[in-house]
Amino acid sequence: MMRALQRFSPKLGAMGRACVALLAAGLAAGGARGEGVAAKTDPVAAYEVRVETADVAGGRQTRLVFTLNACVAPQAYVLDQPARAVVDLPEVKFLIDPSHGDPARDAPRRRHHARGASHASSPAPDPALSYRFGRLSAGKSRIIVDLPGPSDFSASCVQDEGQTKGQKDGVATLTLAIKPTDAAAFHAAAHAGADRQAQDARDATGAIAPPAQELPRAQDATRLDAKPLIVLDPGHGGVDAGARGGDAVEKTVVLDFAKALAEPLRASGRYRVAFTREDDTFVPLQERVRIARKLGAALFVSLHADSLRGASAKVHGATVYTVSERASDSEAARVAESENQADALAGVEAREQAGEVNDILFDLTRRETRAYSNVFAKYLSERWKIAATLNKNPRRFAGFVVLKAPDVPSVLMELGYLSSSEDSAELNSPQWREKAAAQAALAIDDFFKNRPQGASQGTYQGASSAPAGLTPANLAQPREP
Repeated sequence: MMRALQRFSPKLGAMGRACVALLAAGLAAGGARGEGVAAKTDPVAAYEVRVETADVAGGRQTRLVFTLNACVAPQAYVLDQPARAVVDLPEVKFLIDPSHGDPARDAPRRRHHARGASHASSPAPDPALSYRFGRLSAGKSRIIVDLPGPSDFSASCVQDEGQTKGQKDGVATLTLAIKPTDAAAFHAAAHAGADRQAQDARDATGAIAPPAQELPRAQDATRLDAKPLIVLDPGHGGVDAGARGGDAVEKTVVLDFAKALAEPLRASGRYRVAFTREDDTFVPLQERVRIARKLGAALFVSLHADSLRGASAKVHGATVYTVSERASDSEAARVAESENQADALAGVEAREQAGEVNDILFDLTRRETRAYSNVFAKYLSERWKIAATLNKNPRRFAGFVVLKAPDVPSVLMELGYLSSSEDSAELNSPQWREKAAAQAALAIDDFFKNRPQGASQGTYQGASSAPAGLTPANLAQPREP
């Protein structure tokens, strides 16, 4: 177009030629800006990952090697308890089978390429190495490597312009190197890593910032005419994929169900709905609680899906959990322990939780909140069995971190088992999600229809009253089987 303008400009007057010059300059600047924007909005892609070993000075070195279409600047550090390495990156699009990195996934190990394709590796199987990768927050990705013990860890990226492999920007290799070291050196490095992560959290404004001890309640949550706010919490996300079963991944399954549940709630016009995450982003456990409290939630529903191996893989059906310092049974203890490890698996250093206030009013509020959590768990399990399958022991309790808000009734629902072909098929069915979500929405209706008159929308604070038709027995924890 610019050439055409230049060809016709001699036929124009001075004013016309000036306009052509301005238009040509604008087109050139716009083109330059367009190219710049495109370059910035296209994240680097990772196409392949492999594990290698090599003999180096000081011992045997294990290397985790990612093939990228361009180099990135890795920021690596180690953490302890458990021993793991964290590599923070600009946002990277991982076009690799998300199940790779699980040592129990297959045997022998296989090299994984883009779109889940795989090719047999070298005759000697790759060494077992547990690692995870994915999106952490907007503009940021993370790789976490579980270390076998005290280790020296480094990360480097090298661009090879000589190989194009069909990619515009050439091929780069991101190499994560692991070598045994002494315990003292590792603990010193882990201490520095924890300090670094704490500083990053203080500087951050996103999801990885640590929760504040005292949080303001939303102004409209205490108005008697305000619609109750339901906070839906799709578990896991981003670098934390959660459980897997076949091609199903927990973080995706529960986000799909949360969105399905939000539809009838919003359509009813009776509720406001918020999410702890609405995309494939990692959110720390205490941050999820903080979100619910800060927004003044009237109800918090955390959504998950489990997976079992071996003979237990036949277990199926949904389970509704409430919080308790003592687990109802060994299965509840296992699930709580697994879910409470989400932060560590995502490379987030554990922080001391704020101590609970030793106050009579606080204790009364917490007791009543837990009682109402049990009320909702009862409604939810009763409604759920109309449209879906319940586990043979559908109501359990344990010490889940995300259920510990002292003033927000909260439940955690394991929607089913991805290891069960029956449950997995249902969880991946839009028709089933719509049907089950409708029943869950009716359970929420049941809960709020029976709330005490004059109770706060944000929490139930009238300790002397109970919902109509409910007795103290209804408010108790389900009995241990």
